[in-house]
Amino acid sequence: MKIKSIVLLLILFPIFVGAKNLIDTIPSPRNTIYSLSKSPFYLERNSDSFTCYKPSTFSFLTHIPLDAVGYVRQSFKKENLPKLAIVAASTGLLLAFDQRITNGVQTFASNHGIEAGESNAPLIQLNLFGKKTNLMKWPKNINTAFYNFGQGSSVVYMAAGFLIAGKIKNDTRALQTASQLMQSFLALGVKTQLIKYSTGRENPSDATVTGGRWRPFPSLNDFQNNKPKYDAYPSGHLATFVSAVTILSENYPRKRWIKPVGYTIAGLLSFSMVNNGVHWASDFPLGFALGYGYGKYIAKKNKHPVRTPVKL
Repeated sequence: MKIKSIVLLLILFPIFVGAKNLIDTIPSPRNTIYSLSKSPFYLERNSDSFTCYKPSTFSFLTHIPLDAVGYVRQSFKKENLPKLAIVAASTGLLLAFDQRITNGVQTFASNHGIEAGESNAPLIQLNLFGKKTNLMKWPKNINTAFYNFGQGSSVVYMAAGFLIAGKIKNDTRALQTASQLMQSFLALGVKTQLIKYSTGRENPSDATVTGGRWRPFPSLNDFQNNKPKYDAYPSGHLATFVSAVTILSENYPRKRWIKPVGYTIAGLLSFSMVNNGVHWASDFPLGFALGYGYGKYIAKKNKHPVRTPVKL
């Protein structure tokens, strides 16, 4: 039990420390401007500034309906149609090579000793309603470690870190970031599940034909009890993780390492999902677009630009 407690601390400590280090809003002439009302302004990369309003306790839930409608409307605006065309074209191109890509990735992983299966060791396990439930788990191989970055629990822990740090420092940007992370996790979870249900594509692990069979709108019972038969398109893991990276980079624009590190991890996450037979390569363009677009939309919506005449 002591060993598990130590491992748990090692997992959670970097999350909270990382959130604390991102919060750079202590009054300083270099990175924060304060008005007479003590409202915090945060500098953009170009030395313009923005402010964030403190989110309400349940705004991560109450904002979902209107933001979902607003995001869909924005996505189909004339200026965004070329982007949708790129997503469609890249998906179509990858569809033609899905089976070859999957075979190639799995062969490469096998030749280099990268296990394909998902394998975790429980850290915290509770008996709920007569069923053992893992609240925390530890990856037992490198493929599982990368795969776990896309799990919703990773985003929830991240949001918890920002929430705690924001409460301690009374930092509205950190609190807004925590709220947005939770909102994107919940909203994208619903969106991707609806698309999965409406397309019904087989996972590579359970494919009955080359590239996987498509069975749109299966019975709800079959969809819930036979997920691998209908769960491939698009990738909810990638959407969730990319959305988190986008929210962080939008809210902390002066932290230039967020995007390169985040997108590198997203690439490794994608590799792991092809390797363990959860997704085809063509599941990723829409997953990436959903995560990036929704994360950008809710982060921008809650940032209020303030032009600063003095460059700090």
